[in-house]
Amino acid sequence: MKISKDSLLTLSIFAIFTVLLYFVGFWLIYRTGKATPLMLSVGLAALLTVLIRSRNLNSLGWAWGHSKHQWMSYFIPLFLATCAYLTIWFLGFAGWYNLESVNEMKSDYNLLEWSDYQVIIFHFLITATMTFIMTLPSVLGEEVAWRGLLVPELSKFMGFTGVSLISGLLWSFWHFPLIVLGLYGNDGTPLVFQLIVFTVFITSISVVMAYYRLKSGGIWTAVIFHMSNNVFIQKFYAPLTVETTNSNWFTDEFGLIPASVAVVFALIYWRKGRVEFDCLNKSK
Repeated sequence: MKISKDSLLTLSIFAIFTVLLYFVGFWLIYRTGKATPLMLSVGLAALLTVLIRSRNLNSLGWAWGHSKHQWMSYFIPLFLATCAYLTIWFLGFAGWYNLESVNEMKSDYNLLEWSDYQVIIFHFLITATMTFIMTLPSVLGEEVAWRGLLVPELSKFMGFTGVSLISGLLWSFWHFPLIVLGLYGNDGTPLVFQLIVFTVFITSISVVMAYYRLKSGGIWTAVIFHMSNNVFIQKFYAPLTVETTNSNWFTDEFGLIPASVAVVFALIYWRKGRVEFDCLNKSK
């Protein structure tokens, strides 16, 4: 299918606002010390695009959809992270568990009398609930743009493969300035390696997120998936992992193991998406 003038105009306006507001968000990072303004900037770009195009805000996908899709979006990132880190620990790329981090948790939670594993379980429950919910504002800001506006707009003239890859790559590239300037990433691997592995990871999970965005008809699956991915990797598994000389090559969103596991999930959902959405479009 060819891109329509309507979609071309919408995507062009969105791109212009995204670039302009990116600089504002980037400037605010240094003023606030947090990435939230930058994450919200792309969401604002999407909202402005919708308003300028005189579209209904409901077009961004505020419907909840079937709850099973929300639950899947919560548990898939947890399962992905668990598979990745069990592999990392089993193969000796890093160790389980970081005693210093656990002792800090005991102090922070005021649970000094608890055993290590009791505190780890408690920390998991806090991560899975309270920490998860606290990430909502910033994540929602991003997802209003990437899966709220971009994915359905691309799906008007692209197949599922193109929608997944383009939305994933743009989401990855959007992080590149942060990585290049050392505001995001790790210090133990070359910059080129970080950019490549991060792009593979982000683009891979974008396939799953695009699938559930189109399947559910709303952005909440993407919001939940994004929140779940962030908290379980960054707030649970990473702090509990004992770093080794080469662990940065294999752990977190810039490591080979999570990226490899994400590719497996991407292939599964890419096949599902092609069958369900591409065939549906051909039948119309």
